[in-house]
Amino acid sequence: MTTRSASLPEPGMPIAAVATPVGVGALAILRISGRGVFGIAGRIFKKKQNPAFRFAEAKGYTAHFGSVHDSEGLIDEVVALVLRAPNSFTMEDMVEFTCHGGPVVVQHILKVLLDEGCRLAEPGEFTRRAFLNGRIDLLQAEAIGEMIHARSESAFRTAVTQMQGTLSLRLEAMREQLLRSCALLELELDFSEEDVEFQNRRELQQQLGVLQEELRRLVDSYQHGRIMKEGVATVIAGRPNAGKSTLLNTLLGLERSIVSHMPGTTRDYIEECFLYNKTMFRLTDTAGLREAEEAVEHEGVKRSYRKIAEADLIVYILDLTLDDYADEVARILEFKSEYRNARMIVAANKIDLASESPERIQELREATGCDVCGISAAKGEGLETLKELMSTMVVGLDKLHEASVLVTSLRHYEALRNASDALENARMLINSNSETELIAFELRSALNYVGEITGKVINEEILNMIFDQFCIGK
Repeated sequence: MTTRSASLPEPGMPIAAVATPVGVGALAILRISGRGVFGIAGRIFKKKQNPAFRFAEAKGYTAHFGSVHDSEGLIDEVVALVLRAPNSFTMEDMVEFTCHGGPVVVQHILKVLLDEGCRLAEPGEFTRRAFLNGRIDLLQAEAIGEMIHARSESAFRTAVTQMQGTLSLRLEAMREQLLRSCALLELELDFSEEDVEFQNRRELQQQLGVLQEELRRLVDSYQHGRIMKEGVATVIAGRPNAGKSTLLNTLLGLERSIVSHMPGTTRDYIEECFLYNKTMFRLTDTAGLREAEEAVEHEGVKRSYRKIAEADLIVYILDLTLDDYADEVARILEFKSEYRNARMIVAANKIDLASESPERIQELREATGCDVCGISAAKGEGLETLKELMSTMVVGLDKLHEASVLVTSLRHYEALRNASDALENARMLINSNSETELIAFELRSALNYVGEITGKVINEEILNMIFDQFCIGK
């Protein structure tokens, strides 16, 4: 059941916001939406060729050149775009003003709109109204935010797929099937004294098995979807002075991390994003792994291990010039065993200085079973090979993305997992010939969990969490 909280913003009240980024630009856009916006716009706008022009009489999707005025006179020449309900983004009457992009000009126009009766829009309120008015579902609203904030081609394409409603259609089909089963079970409860069965238990068991398998596929896609959306969490780890900070700086092409011959320079992790072959890698340079000599370094090493535990990819860097480089094998094998959810690449550094580099690299490859790449972080040698090895983390994800729907949100993942658990409980109850009421309860739970994703079941806290992440004006 769809519910609506009384504390949500008042529907239809006219709102205004700047829809373009803060700063100086050639043009800026201000938008207003809600009841009475045509009257508000008409009180500040004058059309040179038609002084009697009225927004309320204008056709939708028409642009009009004129000027905006306040009580003191002309503010700017603008183009006003008219969007009539329900054929607008919010499904309300809207006007968008395109003006010159100076911040003073923009603030003057925004102030006069507020003076004439608009309220400053909350973050994401235009998209929120599009959702509440039924133009898009909650999943599509989230996808709009993800598309705006996408930092890689893969993240952008994933968001576009979600915005088109592909996952929404699949989830709606699940809801329809669950609704039918719930209705039949509820009907049985109404006729409980007559001992009739409207929903054949064997058929229901099979239907729920199919639904549960589809839910599991969506749940299993989250790991890939998260990588497509957020990028590959990549941790550069190793002993002090192995070249971690130098590698980070070389990959980024800037001096982001302090490099020193003194061990223990990096006391805390440093994070930066690195784009390669349309894939985002979230690089983390960590403190050198050793027995810390003081409290601050000890905390840095502790944080390093925490980041390593969260990684999708670990680039373990070691110094080939050291006589005891082979001693690193034990730690590499320990990492492989402990951090099984992460892929591991060994970067054998300083090949330009080490003797017998090819032989040593082959020894490491055989001893660790890892991909081992010889590099010189300082001179950039072998970096292209390392990048190619890193990019294999997402090999095949493009085809997977094109062939199926990927779950990219932790909220969706948890709701789908809960729905799958509810269906598993229902199937167990059917096997044990349990009461119809218990089975119906689990199916209703699954129905609500699926409905939370698309917004069929509205939770105010979830709405606030989602739309607070949007920029004002969207």
